[in-house]
This record gives sequence, C-alpha cells and structure tokens, in this order.
Amino acid sequence: MRETRILEFKETITNTFLETVSAFSNYDGGVILFGVDDDGNIKGLSNAKQACLDIENKINDSISPQPNYTLETQNNEQTIKLSVKSGLQKPYLYKSKAYKRNDTSTIEVDTLEFSRLVLEGKNIRFEELPCKDQKLSFEILQSKLKEKIQIETFNKDTLKTLNLYDDVNGFNNAAGLLADKNHFPGIDIVKFGENISIIQKRITFENTSVLDIYEKALSVFRDYYQYEVIQGADRKMVEKVPEAAFREAIANALIHRLSEDSDKRCYEKK
Repeated sequence: MRETRILEFKETITNTFLETVSAFSNYDGGVILFGVDDDGNIKGLSNAKQACLDIENKINDSISPQPNYTLETQNNEQTIKLSVKSGLQKPYLYKSKAYKRNDTSTIEVDTLEFSRLVLEGKNIRFEELPCKDQKLSFEILQSKLKEKIQIETFNKDTLKTLNLYDDVNGFNNAAGLLADKNHFPGIDIVKFGENISIIQKRITFENTSVLDIYEKALSVFRDYYQYEVIQGADRKMVEKVPEAAFREAIANALIHRLSEDSDKRCYEKK
C-alpha cells in the first residue's frame, strides 16, 4: 500500500493533516490513515479513541466551512481512518488558505484556482461568466463545425444555440475560449534534454482559440515523437509516445484550463 492523490498516511497527529482535509474537501475527497508511516507500515497510536476526539476538534476548530467527514478506528484500535468527502461549499479553508493535492503532496492553490473554487462553491461556472472581450470572431469554430457536422449557416443564432451568446450578457467566457483571438493563456510546451535544466525547445500558444491550440499542440507532438522507418519497400510510422494518450492529456488540459501544477504548461521530456 502506498500514498496516492486520494490517500495519505500520518504516523502521528500533527496540524499538517488539516491542509489535506482542505484539499480533499475542495476536490475529490480522500482518506487519511493515522498511525501508519510513509511506507504504509502500521505503527499504531497509543490511545486511538482520544486521538479521534483530538482529530475531530482540530477539524471543527480549524476548517471553514465545516467539511463532511467520518472517523473510525481500525486494526484493533491501532489506527484511525479519516474519510473526507468532496464538499459543495467550496473553498474549504485552513488558516484562510485553500489546498489541493498534487500527486501525493498537499499544496496551496494559486490565485486563479482559488477563484475557480469560489465560483464552484456558488454553483457558477467560469464559462458562463460574461467575457471581457465582446468583439469576437469565430472563423476557426465555423470551419470546424462545417468540417465535422456540415453546418452551412453560422450566425448569432448559431452562437445562441451553442450557449456562447445571449442578448443580455453578450458573449460568455466559453465563447472567448473558442474565439479566433482572446485574452486567455494557452499551452506552454517544453522539450527537455537529459534533465529539466536543459531546454531543447520551447513553444507557447496563447490568445487564440482552444481549437487552434489543440491542433498546434498535436503538430508539435508529431514533430517531437513520431518518425518513419523504412522496412524493405514499406514505410512504417513509429510513435515514441502514443498519440492517443497525448491527445487525451491536451484535451483535458484545455477543457479544464489547468494542468497538474495549475500553470497551464504541458511539459514534454525527451
């Protein structure tokens, strides 16, 4: 057994676990096991029942708003299982800060992600907010719609049907993300050498349609990781990394507008 994004071990009870409670409440929930070392070995707690009360008091006194959690003793009352559910009243704060999980670590969210949590807590999506740019064009979107679903007529009614425009608020942020030009950051692609101190190539795509960014990112991928091999009379395409996996990663980054480290960068290592 090892730590994961939704599982953390704590050999003893210190206040650092409260950061992880914030992280689990703000995102997908998770479990903290007390009395277990970093390698998953049971070390045990001297008084699990009292420890449960201590954990409960720490959470109730330190996390705001109140998270949804349960506590139970395990392994003949040697360990404690703290199960934290994803909450609806985000952000959940510890010492006025919100946290998230980054693989097996717990880190403070940045300003952009904090704003996203606030919107989610109010049941408001970023895409639904009015876009600060209202002079938008959609030639790329129009071309893709024509190519994929053979749409011939593209006008303001089309944009309304796609929930990109309404007569009261105008264009929303979803429209801005799809527009030919916008104010949004995009993707920063870096190809490293033998280590992250060696940058062999760097390309940044921003302030343009996410559809355009997606295609350009795939083009860079093919340049980095695909080549042809001649075998007899045939040519064979070789993929150093599966393109399907890269497509999925890029699509997720663009759709959710953040990567694992929340800075909208896609790092590619040689």
